[in-house]
Amino acid sequence: MTDDIEREASCVCGALRVRTRGEPKLVSSCCCTACQRRTGSFFGVTCFFANTQISDISGPETVFRRRGDSGRELTHHFCSNCGTTLYWTREGQPGLTSVAGGAFADPGLPGPERMVWTENRHPWICTPDGLPQFPHSPP
Repeated sequence: MTDDIEREASCVCGALRVRTRGEPKLVSSCCCTACQRRTGSFFGVTCFFANTQISDISGPETVFRRRGDSGRELTHHFCSNCGTTLYWTREGQPGLTSVAGGAFADPGLPGPERMVWTENRHPWICTPDGLPQFPHSPP
């Protein structure tokens, strides 16, 4: 059963950890400039979990808040030791927690179901055939 799946995401130094149960509700890749800067890469991968799927969060963290293009606040939680942004919440989605996909370091993690903010995608980024793409956030 997919509810039996437990995963752990951690920062690069391993001090901050998030444990999840079950598969993510959605896995999305994002090419917005904020995700590019947050990850230091050309896009981010976000795993959305219902808050009830988060079984544990432990370790030293610091919070950073910013306004998204929607005008709603995002609260980023990052490791106080190494600075890795591990998870975040959105003002408009109080029942969800977003976890950085790469922080699971798990090749069994489901792949993205969509790519958003493709208007900011670098032209050499290739997307899998059939992956839905949105120039901004989807409706």
